[in-house]
Amino acid sequence: MFHFKWKKIGVVAGLSLALVAAGCGQQEEDSGGDDQSDSSANISEEVEHTITGIEPGAGIAQATDNALDEYENLAGWEHEKSSTAAMLTALGDAIDKEEPIVVTGWSPHYMFAKWDLKYLEDPNGVYGDVENIITIARKGLKDDMPEAYTILDNIHWEPEDMESVMLDAQEMEFEEAAQKWVDDNQDMVDEWTKGVEPVDGESIELVLTPWDTERSSANVAKIVLEQQGYDVTLTPVDPSVVFEAIAAGDADASLAPWMPATHGAFYEKHEGEFEDLGENLTGAKIGLVVPSYMDIDSIEDLEPAE
Repeated sequence: MFHFKWKKIGVVAGLSLALVAAGCGQQEEDSGGDDQSDSSANISEEVEHTITGIEPGAGIAQATDNALDEYENLAGWEHEKSSTAAMLTALGDAIDKEEPIVVTGWSPHYMFAKWDLKYLEDPNGVYGDVENIITIARKGLKDDMPEAYTILDNIHWEPEDMESVMLDAQEMEFEEAAQKWVDDNQDMVDEWTKGVEPVDGESIELVLTPWDTERSSANVAKIVLEQQGYDVTLTPVDPSVVFEAIAAGDADASLAPWMPATHGAFYEKHEGEFEDLGENLTGAKIGLVVPSYMDIDSIEDLEPAE
């Protein structure tokens, strides 16, 4: 059994985001370009040239650190890493007050169903294009547990499916939300398990990253495997440890890796040491996210800190 000791990540204190009063007496003949420049400068100052991030070990955290290097206009900006919960709290507080905020975001995620948000355009392609979530397995799983291997290889669902589990999980435990989804989508589950023979209590361990997307897929997979007679353990770990555990054979499989950008470096480091079963979800995305009421559309619209 693979074991991982969590290190508690300190939650960063909430950002102080005070709205700057609009200037008076602007003349009608002021150019739209100047207005946009003033607006971008004000937004950058109001968020204190800070991007509100999540856990330091997340792939999006690494991409955001890269963005600070790649975009000259982000000179002097801070990437404040904390936790997913702290980021969502700060985002919700800012939206309640209609204040500006820039966060690291990803989809599928219930935040896009709960709030009116938008991605900032990424002209330099730091965050990559559309992402896919893949399934990886340890070498030898196909021989040792052919039935489990077949199910894991067959699992494929849509972002809307995952988001429905995440939304329900705001009101109940993730395992309950996953069970609800399985009950409501038994036809899809039957396709995943078609031709698979039941087993008698074989143990299998899935590793996952500690975010709602992966909690959703891991709990759904757990229930489906348990329906076939498996004894399933879910172990949440840091993204780098997902690949280390599978490559070393200390865990059996994972539905957590985001490719090609988010976890690409971990994939390359251990390539050839695990088996890639392909996509379990397509159409994922990461990037910088802002509330739609903010008058800004691109990372390049942000202003450098003085």
